[in-house]
Amino acid sequence: MRTLFLTGLLWLSMLASAETEPVNTQLEQLKQQVIQLNRELFLLEEELLFPPETQLAVYLSADMGQFFQLDSVELILNDKPVEAHLYTTQQWDALKRGAIQPLFKGNVKAGEHNLTAVFIGKGPDNRDYRRAVSYPFTKAEEAVLLELQIKDRSSDYQPDFIVQPWSND
Repeated sequence: MRTLFLTGLLWLSMLASAETEPVNTQLEQLKQQVIQLNRELFLLEEELLFPPETQLAVYLSADMGQFFQLDSVELILNDKPVEAHLYTTQQWDALKRGAIQPLFKGNVKAGEHNLTAVFIGKGPDNRDYRRAVSYPFTKAEEAVLLELQIKDRSSDYQPDFIVQPWSND
């Protein structure tokens, strides 16, 4: 459907180059309306695919990254793998500079659930490191938004893995 809109815009643009100035103004207004309609269509599609009543979204962030070099993350929801991601050096650098990665977006039923995140990478002294963190949560009417945080713990030079819920305020 978006392809149809874009094709229409291209066709109208070519038509406008051959017409007078008032037609160009009308064409520009029409383009703006199509862009707005496309935006509204995208939001409607998101709401239909991931309604807030069933939505679970998981994000990943990193703080510093001196004691851990992330290679991959695996998400397990209720003992079933739902997402896995391998990281490039550029992606890891972006996370260390403050980026937040949308890792998973899906639908879950109301009730009790358990999310487990398995982090694999290099720990202190360049040793292989594999740690998991579990987070039990109850899904109610609102969307559940969780952030997986990788933080440096300077007290013992180890990485810390935390699941932080975001409030829906």
